[in-house]
Amino acid sequence: MKQNISGKYVVIEGHDGTGKSTQVSFLRAKLDSIGIDSIEFHEPAGSPIADEIRNILKDGSLDRDSMTDLLLFSAARHDIWNTRALSALKLGKWVIASRNYYSTLAYQGYGGGLDINTIKNVTKYATSNQYMHPDASIILDIKDENERTRRIGFRGDLEKPDTFESRDDDYQTRVRMGYKTIASNYNIPIVSADGPPEEVHNRIWNILSQKLL
Repeated sequence: MKQNISGKYVVIEGHDGTGKSTQVSFLRAKLDSIGIDSIEFHEPAGSPIADEIRNILKDGSLDRDSMTDLLLFSAARHDIWNTRALSALKLGKWVIASRNYYSTLAYQGYGGGLDINTIKNVTKYATSNQYMHPDASIILDIKDENERTRRIGFRGDLEKPDTFESRDDDYQTRVRMGYKTIASNYNIPIVSADGPPEEVHNRIWNILSQKLL
């Protein structure tokens, strides 16, 4: 299969523990098998500057509000998008991202109470219309909260508490329901993350291949 002249921007979203990074790897392997080159990044990491910003964002010992988080995330996105994503897209590569600003809508917006329009306006100023409207997006969801937290536990003990996963159950519920609202508002398919990773990949591929190929 010939690679498209212009690349595609694809986002895998969802609550922590739903297996986004694993599915990014599966998707890139599938694309490679049909002759499509790709790159990946995992927001807010993805460039030297963004990686440093991520260290601040993930550090739960640093007390800050949702607006500060939005500005930090936006700075990371600005750098990743302009230094990595755009050049790859122009070369015809697919950009596969674990998370984009939908995460900020879910965590800082629906979870933390920050105004949704503020999030969208700041993000658009920091990135571009193309970033705001991926070619395709998927939201992963696990129905069993105990299973989600069990998967997170496999990562081992952290030196510092995770900023967002250390928050209470009410916050996590708001985030999960926020993702459902985002899926409805932006017409994004919700894919079950339950079951073996290979099965989850097949569910994702069935959707993406029909939409993009």
